[in-house]
Amino acid sequence: MKKKGILFIVPTPIGNLQDITFRAIEILKSVKIIYAEDTRNSGKLLKHFEIFAQLKSYHKFNERSRVDEILEILQNGENVAIISDAGTPAISDPAQIIIKEAIRNNLKVETLPGATAFVPALVSSGLNTNQFYFVGFLPEKKSQREQLFGKLKEISTTLIFYEAPHKLQKFINQIYENFGNRKVVFAREISKMYETYCRTTLKEIIANPQMLKLKGEFVIILEGKIEKEISDKVIVEMLQKQLENNETKKTAIKKIVTETGVSKNKIYKIMLKMFD
Repeated sequence: MKKKGILFIVPTPIGNLQDITFRAIEILKSVKIIYAEDTRNSGKLLKHFEIFAQLKSYHKFNERSRVDEILEILQNGENVAIISDAGTPAISDPAQIIIKEAIRNNLKVETLPGATAFVPALVSSGLNTNQFYFVGFLPEKKSQREQLFGKLKEISTTLIFYEAPHKLQKFINQIYENFGNRKVVFAREISKMYETYCRTTLKEIIANPQMLKLKGEFVIILEGKIEKEISDKVIVEMLQKQLENNETKKTAIKKIVTETGVSKNKIYKIMLKMFD
């Protein structure tokens, strides 16, 4: 039986070139073909480490058309490496499609550990790292963003976003409108010479936008939802008042969720007990 090739997913430095691993260099030197998000940027990286493999483009605009080509190379026994401009491919970068297709065709996918922007940003943020929810870039469509916000604002774990500098002010306003005032950390130029962290609140950053230098890619670490310490007795009184004002049960619950920040599920259970 003919031996099949391995699809290597290789992280590349997000700033400091010394962050690449010895194994990553070894793999990139061993393959004949490397698919890169931007061959110009990746060409500089490969030249620096004296890697002379053939370099081909692989980005969101040609990803699907490259799949059959890559699968054929792998089926013929040749190993292939995929890299992105910076960080780990498939994390807010192209590569998901070929990974899924390689697995579907019983081809081996081997992902090397390495640079990913959100990990150092999260660890250095000072916010809760026990549990977190990686969001990445927000959807372009307004309806999809609003649907996503509806889900995210109920999550109590730390939230992680990516955003480009020219969209950051709009992003901050949207987050504040949907999540209210929370602690937030803006990490910029991670692992580079001008790496900076701005640890603040959404309200403060809206009042003082000059706190941020809008240059380079940003990782935004947002505090998760914090349940306010409001007793069941107080919630019962609030529900009674809403119902006395002829509000429906559904509307009463919605208003109290907005006013208190207590979860919809908790208020609903308290209401059920009221009518037992």
